[in-house]
Amino acid sequence: MKKHHIPLLPALLLATSATHAGPAIEHWVQPSGAQVYLVQSRHIPMLDVQLDFDAGERRSGAGRAGLASATASMLSLGTAAWSEHAAMDENQISEAWASLGASFGCGANGERTSCRLRTLTAPELLQRSVRQAAHQLAAPTFDAAIWQRERERWAQSIREALTRPGPVAARAFDAAVYTTHPYAASTTPATLAAITPDDLRAFWRRAWQPCQARISLVGHATRAQADAIASALLAGLHEGKANPATCPTQPAVPEVPPLPKASAQHIPMASAQTHVLIGQPGYTRSDPDFFPLLVGNHILGGGGFTSRLMHQVREQRGLVYGISSSFEPGLHAGAFTISLQTRPDQAKEAAALAQRIIASFVQSGPTEKELQAAKDNLIGSFPLRLDSNAKLLANTANIAWHKLPLDYLDHWTEQVQAVTIAEIRRAFARVLQPARMVTITVGPKENATAASAPEKNK
Repeated sequence: MKKHHIPLLPALLLATSATHAGPAIEHWVQPSGAQVYLVQSRHIPMLDVQLDFDAGERRSGAGRAGLASATASMLSLGTAAWSEHAAMDENQISEAWASLGASFGCGANGERTSCRLRTLTAPELLQRSVRQAAHQLAAPTFDAAIWQRERERWAQSIREALTRPGPVAARAFDAAVYTTHPYAASTTPATLAAITPDDLRAFWRRAWQPCQARISLVGHATRAQADAIASALLAGLHEGKANPATCPTQPAVPEVPPLPKASAQHIPMASAQTHVLIGQPGYTRSDPDFFPLLVGNHILGGGGFTSRLMHQVREQRGLVYGISSSFEPGLHAGAFTISLQTRPDQAKEAAALAQRIIASFVQSGPTEKELQAAKDNLIGSFPLRLDSNAKLLANTANIAWHKLPLDYLDHWTEQVQAVTIAEIRRAFARVLQPARMVTITVGPKENATAASAPEKNK
């Protein structure tokens, strides 16, 4: 669901920039077991709320990829009567939010389902918005006809996406990197066809547990108000029978297995460019070397035109249109990915050079000049991570989901500043295995006619 960023008060921005301090985060646990995190920002009469459940795609099950995402999306497409609320169809739900000048929607990624509410805090509007969101959480209909329509629309969207090299490469890469782990699963027309309304309803009952919910609130609300809002949002979910003593335990998800050896796959596709993805499983968010890996990747390929990959592969050699590296740490080891696009006849050379740069970086690490430039960039841009309620909410929800210290943002710049070359070298040598990476290429064969080469030193 698209969000509009609301700027914070200029004084708050100046204070954040000057001190590099994060917001004050309050945390408590409700009797149901739900965890609540609050950042008070009382300068604007607005409240942003995010509810997170352990109901991501890793919970969808074999052969039913898309179940988590489908369940989340269906909450806005029809509700049964609940409490004093009459049943509502999708048009009535949409009109209700338009009349409130508020928004609410749910979606899922690989790890969690997130529902986000944005509303003004005028008492009547706030109360009505919270009730409307609670109604959708408590009484989704999972109507069979609507699910069939949405399933067909989604399947067609997937078919269209798979006519483009980017999505094709991403799916092949996930399958090769994650192998047997649930992260490898991709939603297809076949997996959608296997999902029934009963599956949606069962997943909602099983995975959307109030006792496991994490609720993050940012905006114009006191602790007492935030606690009441969190309770009201969860009150109807599974009839409010949440009890931390009897909270269902979901099965453990195995860790991402390491790759035993290098592999390469070329997928033929008519396109002007060849898309190349190189990588392997990375690390979890709880890894003690999170900051050395963060700073090191900024130097290697995450820092845009200042990164080593961009400088050597694009600027010096002119082999690519763009190149970057990234880690995706989560509850499990998310992928380390090198992504580049180039002329088909240059794909092999560009991929080989990127792999040599990775190996060199793992062996030798960055220079002092590269390290200092990365620290200056990361620390200097820190205030931009907190310059809107939406960004504050994302950071607060991240702290809640990964059980980070409440003062994590207060010490973020200190942690970056403390990183050394030795720590980066040790962390990268432990996490990355350049000789065992996956390489996926999607595009024409090397000798195919291609678009013009990127300009050097542009």
